[in-house]
Amino acid sequence: MKTTVIPIVDSDHAHHAHHHDHVHDHEHDHEHRVAQAAAAAMRIPLTRRELLRGTGVLMGTLAFSSILSTLAPSRAWALELQGLDTHQGEVILAFTRQLYPHATLDNAVYALVVKDLDAKAKADPAVRQQLADGVKELDAKAGSNWLTRTPAAQAEDVAALAGSPFFNTVRSTAVVSLYSNTMAYAHFGYGASEGDGGYLNKGFNSLSWLPNPPAGDSGPIPTDS
Repeated sequence: MKTTVIPIVDSDHAHHAHHHDHVHDHEHDHEHRVAQAAAAAMRIPLTRRELLRGTGVLMGTLAFSSILSTLAPSRAWALELQGLDTHQGEVILAFTRQLYPHATLDNAVYALVVKDLDAKAKADPAVRQQLADGVKELDAKAGSNWLTRTPAAQAEDVAALAGSPFFNTVRSTAVVSLYSNTMAYAHFGYGASEGDGGYLNKGFNSLSWLPNPPAGDSGPIPTDS
């Protein structure tokens, strides 16, 4: 039986696709092309047998309210693992959500972090062991399965591991993998319809509940010149 799932594409691929949009600089349809890139990255037919060729698999469903669900041919997504097992992938995904919490960001985007860590684990036995040990330590805090911990308890566990090799490996991978991809661009509205001009004059400087800092502490305002 064919199952249409959202593939977890490489972050580098997404970055290049976004850079391509910037180079051609057609600002009026930038948002449309980002959406097209995200939609193109969300089409892959896989059989159940193909999903079981790796060491594990992550699967999930996009929320109805997610912008990604309007771009994808299906709300189902799957990620085949080659270096981690299913439980390790699920724990690392939940760990990443605690590190970089975005309440409305789909797990499909967080799975990009698991994909990149899985690739590192497959290529380097030392990384694979480090990730396995980190998951084992988290599970021990719950008695068996860290995923059964409450979100508040998980947050405390993550904070307790700050600075550890496991924490640093996940954090340093996630800070790039989670945000540099077409699905994240579609979710956060990166650049919107005006291209890659950034947010300095698009709400970033519109804070109203704190006083303005002294002019001397603000630094120069960037310009295009």
